[in-house]
Amino acid sequence: MPRAKIVCCDLGYADYEWTWNLQLKLVELRIQEKVGDLLLLVEHPHVFTLGRKGDEHNILDWSIPVYRIERGGDATYHGPGQMVAYPIIDLNKRGLGVKEFVNILEESCIATLRRLGVEASRVEGMPGVWVGGKKIASIGLAVKHWVTYHGIALNVNTDLSYFTRIRPCGMESSVITSLQKIKGRSYNLDEVKILFKEEFARRLESDIEDVMLESLLPAEAV
Repeated sequence: MPRAKIVCCDLGYADYEWTWNLQLKLVELRIQEKVGDLLLLVEHPHVFTLGRKGDEHNILDWSIPVYRIERGGDATYHGPGQMVAYPIIDLNKRGLGVKEFVNILEESCIATLRRLGVEASRVEGMPGVWVGGKKIASIGLAVKHWVTYHGIALNVNTDLSYFTRIRPCGMESSVITSLQKIKGRSYNLDEVKILFKEEFARRLESDIEDVMLESLLPAEAV
């Protein structure tokens, strides 16, 4: 029996709103089974997002674009030097529950960090990935008809000062860390993306196929 497949598209450095709209389009195509399971990898310009029930008081600086989106969780930051992964996966077809899938995202990130020489862990009741009591990756997932979107953000070379402009997930900004801060050097974001997609595909027992965006979307959806 052939292994399942995940199609991966690296969007490079892309506007948040454009990427969000792309996700919504791809989710509908996945629900209609016009595309298979997908993984989008991206780096965003500076932006804050609020989960569907997030508290606007956790945004302290409104000079940066703010989007209220469908995911769970509260306020978070995306920006240069951060790896963001958006999995568009049909959970029903893979026999997965939402909590189990969140664990897969966390474990994929933990395994990626281990390959980079950092021991990270999950903390029960506190979604995300943690290193020595500091949060290095945030998770906010949305699900429509059992298809996932939004996802996980790993701070690689992220400028952590932007987290002082929000209360990340309602917490103090001092709780946030990055790979660069822990190891004292910067990392090639493309190399981190490769490690993450390998670990993610491994946990879903799938092969990974890299494609360009133009070949991902059906002609009528471009």
